[in-house]
Amino acid sequence: MSNFHGDDVPASPAEKAFFHVIPVPYERSVSYGHGTALGPQAILEASGQLELFDGRGVPADRGIFTAPPVDCDGAPEQVLARVEEAVAQALRLGGLPVVLGGEHSLSSAVAKALAAHHGRIGVVQFDAHADLRNSYEGSIWSHASVMRRIHDMGIPIFQIGTRSYCLEERNLREADGIPYVDAERLAAEGLDSVRLPEDFPQNIFISFDIDALDGAVMPATGTPVPGGLSWYQALWLLRRICAERRCVGFDVVEFAPIEGFHAFDFAAAQLVYNMMGCVR
Repeated sequence: MSNFHGDDVPASPAEKAFFHVIPVPYERSVSYGHGTALGPQAILEASGQLELFDGRGVPADRGIFTAPPVDCDGAPEQVLARVEEAVAQALRLGGLPVVLGGEHSLSSAVAKALAAHHGRIGVVQFDAHADLRNSYEGSIWSHASVMRRIHDMGIPIFQIGTRSYCLEERNLREADGIPYVDAERLAAEGLDSVRLPEDFPQNIFISFDIDALDGAVMPATGTPVPGGLSWYQALWLLRRICAERRCVGFDVVEFAPIEGFHAFDFAAAQLVYNMMGCVR
């Protein structure tokens, strides 16, 4: 497994790095296209082609440590427990977890570890889908149920860019008051339509499902939906949210590389690096 940013950035010792990159090549419940297990390695390999300057600064100057990939064999509960422990280890060392998926179901373990360490946190979810089904295709650990599991933990969620969800998810949003800004509203009203509630936690975990981006920007995902965010819409929102709140960890999930189309690998790696640059 490669180090994030390749040879450009000598790997920092785990004890001194600010960013702890945790690859999780997990693929168990994907329900349409496949390939998320290949996502972390593709992102790491492409990251070696990134420029150190991200347009505003050099996030790598804060130190990047790339952990070994999480073992993704076994039952979902076993894999999630390993993800939770990998994130907890990064936190114990004073690092900020940067988790590379893998399918979205892994995010519940990230949220659990962050909440155990920081106390009250909120999840800012960039996604085409609400992921609020209680179960999907017979599993409560499905990638389509990950935000339901986080919601069940009592962790507040704010959803951005959603545009594909079922009646069960719509009804849960309404009944439980889960705040969101769908992609169509964002397109019609602009970036100012996205405002976190005043009482939303100061410490946030950003979970970025790569299908939040429009398929014209990022088709390399298992469940693409038209009408998503543009590159700069996503980047500007990330910058503003990280300026208003304290990001204590983030993930980029559901990237499924397409053989022969390395532009999408590079875009995913650039997104991760730019997200590092957003963190205060």
